[in-house]
Amino acid sequence: MRKGHHMHPEIQFAIKVFAALFAIMNPIANIPIFLSLTEGRSDAERRRIASVAILGVVVASLVSVFAGQAILTIFGLTIDDFRLAGGLIVLLIALAMLHGSSSAQHQPDAGETSKIAGDSVAVYPLTIPLLVGPGTISTLIVFGHAASLQDTQIGLGVGLFAMIAVLAVALWSAPFIGHYLSASVSAVTKRLMGMILAAIAVEMIVTSLRASFKGLAG
Repeated sequence: MRKGHHMHPEIQFAIKVFAALFAIMNPIANIPIFLSLTEGRSDAERRRIASVAILGVVVASLVSVFAGQAILTIFGLTIDDFRLAGGLIVLLIALAMLHGSSSAQHQPDAGETSKIAGDSVAVYPLTIPLLVGPGTISTLIVFGHAASLQDTQIGLGVGLFAMIAVLAVALWSAPFIGHYLSASVSAVTKRLMGMILAAIAVEMIVTSLRASFKGLAG
């Protein structure tokens, strides 16, 4: 057997987690959304809202990773049930991104958004459901379970917090980036992220089907 050609499992898992979360949280596509939600605010106010949103993402992500399995147990679900359902949700989001539209799962109702005032936009709709929607939660629960099976918790932590760091930089610098981000760049990025997300969703679905039907070709 050849050795030395394989990436360390922790690093490999960290990259996988980062790629999945980058695709689903899509900081580049969410910058224009963040700017429109905070229209009329000063840069200092926008950064404060961004900070609250990032804190919300950290809390929601940690709850998904650590309490996800317990929540499934309470409802009598297996990780494979959830992986299949989560994969389908992620696939729907990916397909919406490929068509250049926003997913209903991650897009708040326009009427609800208009009623929101003050810094509450940081929590809804910015943190939930735009950044941490059903797709993000599903992905984190599945990765949390995989990390405990493969003993790659460090990789999960590194991938998650690297993504949150990138998201923080994107939101904090949004007022500056907004001046240079064209609609075409945003559209191309959204479709690229959609492709990555679709591949991750298919892997989640196939893994759950293989577990359910052992005879499926491996």
